[in-house]
Amino acid sequence: MCGIVTAIATRNVVPILIEGLRRLEYRGYDSAGLAVLGEEGEDCGKLVRLRACGRVARLADLAEARQLSSSLGIAHTRWATHGAPSEGNAHPHVSEDVAVVHNGIIENFEALRAALRARGYVFVSDTDTEAVAHLIHDKLRGTGDLLEAVRLAVAELEGAYALGVISASDPARAVVVRCGAPLLLGIGDDGSYAASDAAALLQVTRKVVYLEEGDLAELCRDGYRIVRANGSTVERAVHISSLAADAVELGPYRHFMQKEIFEQPEALANTLGLVTGGSAVSPQYFGTEAEEVFSGARRVQILACGTSYHAGLVARYWLEGLAGLPCAVDIASEYRYRKPVASSDTLVVAVSQSGETADTLAALKYAHSLGMTRTLAICNVPESAIVREAALHFITRAGPEIGVASTKAFTTQLAAFALLTMALAKLGGKLAPATEEHHLEALRHLPVAVRKVLELEPEIAQWAQHFASKEHALFLGRGQHWPIAMEGALKLKEISYIHAEAYAAGELKHGPLALVDERMPVIAVSPADELLEKLKSNLQEVRARGGELYVFADPGGEIGGSGNVHILRMPEHYGMLSPVLHIVPLQLLAYHVALVRGTDVDKPRNLAKSVTVE
Repeated sequence: MCGIVTAIATRNVVPILIEGLRRLEYRGYDSAGLAVLGEEGEDCGKLVRLRACGRVARLADLAEARQLSSSLGIAHTRWATHGAPSEGNAHPHVSEDVAVVHNGIIENFEALRAALRARGYVFVSDTDTEAVAHLIHDKLRGTGDLLEAVRLAVAELEGAYALGVISASDPARAVVVRCGAPLLLGIGDDGSYAASDAAALLQVTRKVVYLEEGDLAELCRDGYRIVRANGSTVERAVHISSLAADAVELGPYRHFMQKEIFEQPEALANTLGLVTGGSAVSPQYFGTEAEEVFSGARRVQILACGTSYHAGLVARYWLEGLAGLPCAVDIASEYRYRKPVASSDTLVVAVSQSGETADTLAALKYAHSLGMTRTLAICNVPESAIVREAALHFITRAGPEIGVASTKAFTTQLAAFALLTMALAKLGGKLAPATEEHHLEALRHLPVAVRKVLELEPEIAQWAQHFASKEHALFLGRGQHWPIAMEGALKLKEISYIHAEAYAAGELKHGPLALVDERMPVIAVSPADELLEKLKSNLQEVRARGGELYVFADPGGEIGGSGNVHILRMPEHYGMLSPVLHIVPLQLLAYHVALVRGTDVDKPRNLAKSVTVE
């Protein structure tokens, strides 16, 4: 959701800014822009701003046509919040000689606009960001120092935001701020950089500094300085990013989503690397203090959004069934606004691919405020806000996930929850040695099992040819596969724009069955488990109404295909970990249906990868 790139160097930074935006395209956006300090001809010493609706490629064409060159600049991809997607609302926003890019939401922008209008400022956009530009300009008139002006301005801002600021009156530096939205610095040999994501800066450096909440940073060509809100200087550790430059490249794949679906065996192997050579599960996977934290836990509260929420719903079946712990799963944006019954013996698990999901972070902080300090983050990004907020963490080693529709992040979250369940069950005396070994062996084999499922892609692609003309679909599942049906429906509507809903199959006759006719396809997740006979009865209800069934069945599931019943057999039944396997064909179905329909697979309309605003 939105992307910031800031650069000041001893070379032309325009290509760096544009390439950085390209590497942030996965976050979702509707317009792009940049502002640089002109260094030649009539632009010398002036701010030059270029903005365009649509893709970064359009902005790149504008910069090339103008032969733009500068050693100081800021750039941005915008996902509309305040004001429609338009060139006039695109970032950067300027106030005379000040230019600002902004991620997040300024909650008090209306009061700021009123006060700034009273001081003579004229607003030409619908955004909250323009108020920030005018406010910084107003402070700069009084101080003459860009860093001080930004520090004074952010003291008046309410909300969550990250900022990048330059001024023609101060050509030797840029200023960035982090307050509730992700931002990091890149330390290069020829300059200083900042971005929303390390992926944007791999082109120039792997040395990164993760800004803490409330940090302001002054970037110069020969170094940087970080200060706090009171103006005091602080030091932050320099990290070497583990991302490889080619990790955010497509390679031989048509889309990032396809690439990431097929990376799942490797992602699972990397995530489960701790257990592949071990003979026993250990709480130490989750941190040195995990055993003490887990031992006192009598219940579990999972907080997440979207796909991560579905992972939590699967985990509830595991935690209650194997570990014997009561488990509640809440959508983070709802949890933070209700009054839960708090208990200090609750293990609070926050789940997020990016670790910057605003609602999940706020819900975790809310749980802390209620006295629930036994906290664990399951996340794909080290040093992210949620990881730093939690007492314990488990990093899923999925690698960068660029496609907006999450795939490998989901399956690695399930792997993390499987390990958590086993660790809690063992500490609670509910995991017999033979059962522990059985589950460990299943985890070791999981990457191979997923690779076998991926071999079903040609059959799924054939299904997609028939499925793509539909406008509605129902997904059914039972038990731990009901959340898999929910995730499958989410994938389909995210990237194909087919309206899809998921139900626990037993609920079919309590309302959804009214929708079933020959035009309504029904997708069923049908593992060979203890609920199979119940599910088969539900499928007969669909057949009796003329509905068309697409069934993902395990071997020996005894479901016959004929006429309007299509069966795809999974390579093997996988017990407790079956949800990890059954989601893969649903991901592939959504992907191939989207291909047939010609939608933008990696960047579906109206959506963003990292939701850093409420």
